[in-house]
Amino acid sequence: MSTVEIEDLLSTNINNGLTTNQVLERLEKYGPNSLIGKGGVNPFKILFRQIVDFMALILVAAAVLSFVIKDYAEGIVLVIIVIINAVVGFLQEYKAEKTVEALNKITSPSSRVLRDGHLELVSTTNVVPGEILCFEPGDVIGADCRLFEALNFETDEALLTGEALPVLKTIAPILESDCPLGDRTNIGYSSTVVTKGRAKGIVFATGMNSEVGKVAAKLMEPSDSKKTKLVEALKFLSWACLGFAIIFVIIVFAINKFKITGEVLVYSISLAIAVIPESLPVILTLVMSLGVKRMSKQRALVRKLNSLEVLGSITDICSDKTGTLTQAKMVLVRCWIPDEGDFGIHGLGFEPLGEVHKITKKDSSDPENCDKESIFSQMISLDQFSDTFVNLAKAAALCNMSEIKQDSNSGEWYGIGDPTEIALQVFANKVGYGKQLLTTKENAWTTECEFSFDSTVKRMTVVVKRSDGQRVAFMKGATERVVESCKFTVMRSKVTDIHPNELFEIVEPHLNEVASDGLRVISLCYRYIKEGELNGSPETWNREDIEKEMTYLGLVGIYDPPRPESKMSVEKCFRAGIMVRMLTGDHPATAKAIAREIGIIPDK
Repeated sequence: MSTVEIEDLLSTNINNGLTTNQVLERLEKYGPNSLIGKGGVNPFKILFRQIVDFMALILVAAAVLSFVIKDYAEGIVLVIIVIINAVVGFLQEYKAEKTVEALNKITSPSSRVLRDGHLELVSTTNVVPGEILCFEPGDVIGADCRLFEALNFETDEALLTGEALPVLKTIAPILESDCPLGDRTNIGYSSTVVTKGRAKGIVFATGMNSEVGKVAAKLMEPSDSKKTKLVEALKFLSWACLGFAIIFVIIVFAINKFKITGEVLVYSISLAIAVIPESLPVILTLVMSLGVKRMSKQRALVRKLNSLEVLGSITDICSDKTGTLTQAKMVLVRCWIPDEGDFGIHGLGFEPLGEVHKITKKDSSDPENCDKESIFSQMISLDQFSDTFVNLAKAAALCNMSEIKQDSNSGEWYGIGDPTEIALQVFANKVGYGKQLLTTKENAWTTECEFSFDSTVKRMTVVVKRSDGQRVAFMKGATERVVESCKFTVMRSKVTDIHPNELFEIVEPHLNEVASDGLRVISLCYRYIKEGELNGSPETWNREDIEKEMTYLGLVGIYDPPRPESKMSVEKCFRAGIMVRMLTGDHPATAKAIAREIGIIPDK
């Protein structure tokens, strides 16, 4: 839905917000914006469920019979076993309540809202649907909201989706009706943290109706009636033991011609109790408790002991690549320009220091060796860069929302923003064309318009303006998507008209070569915008009018080193019979190289 449609649906105003009376009415209608347990789980009911387990009932019956025949030791042991099982089960289910409380605690204690035309700081529990929320870096979003204004806005959604990297948000409507949670880029989710930028949004879901509320509700739901194989086996064993006990009692009575004396009764009861494997439940409980303890050391909360059996039946693991299998500490190590060839960029980390070398001989395909002098034969000084190389560096710096800064105390450099963009920004600074330099000197560049990257278009474009009034569009993104917007490239030191298909035939071999080294490939292009071509305010400009007839500059290779523990973890999974699959949007050659490096694909 568009912003106007949501504004009408929720009877609000994006300029003035709700009135005080509207807030009170909606607070009465929708209730406070907080996570509740919907009545929770009664502790007595939890204990009751543990005791009425079929095996537990048999043990209780056996304990009663033991006391009847005055076998107190046996009876006490059986009671202790029942208590241990009940207590462990109770504690596991009780943790679900604690988890909901933890979810409630992470919600923002206060929110900035627009009410009666004034910006106010109010308790998050008093936020209602239709409110206009304002966000800045560091804020915890207090309710699910539809964004209608966003400037370089990113949020950390690891709580909900598990995505390790910040998610760039937009205000564009999403046409898919069943869009996955992680792809709803125009939604700010309750309890997620703002990592960059500013935004405004219309609240449409609060409390238990928010996405984090739905997670809390799921945690409060009783487990489904479907039994695991272990539970079914224990149930069958319980019935079998009960059946054998009854049969043995009948046999004892039959041998005594059904003359049931006190001695015969005691003997038959003792025999029936002996048939029951009373130690089995406590052994299973202790084994599973040890499993729960091991899982907790790995920061995993197990709500139901039986879920450990399901976990032990896993056959496939599908893992995200960036930030999960890799470190998300990216560094640009290669670039290729059609008319000039390959370049290697020295220096690791965020410090903007490193030489640029023209690659004339490559004796290793290991990206970790890209910093070795044997690979490069000619160092390029700053005054030797061609116009195309300079434009590529400017594109890397200006079509970029990240920053690199130096800590005033420690002197260490650090990056703010998306890891891929940070790598591009570090490269631009290494060659003397960093964003800070370009936007602060006399002929400063100013950003007028930005078309954000998303999973559909797979490219990002900015329109920047020089101090002399000249507008330039810079684009970066997946090579296939960048090339299709290009009409020119530099060949033999001249800007040459070229069809996108022909250009891709030239670029593809170099794309595959760089990607096969396990590098993430980003292509860059630009074009000068003619005077009078863009009319009106930047908000009215169309992406299609700008992303056309671009001049292809080249591609860069960014290395994201795998986590040290990734290869060992993959090997352990394979030894356990678990297939590991890597999920990534990178070029297939890049994905194969990383997968081979961490052991998902065996070396040939």
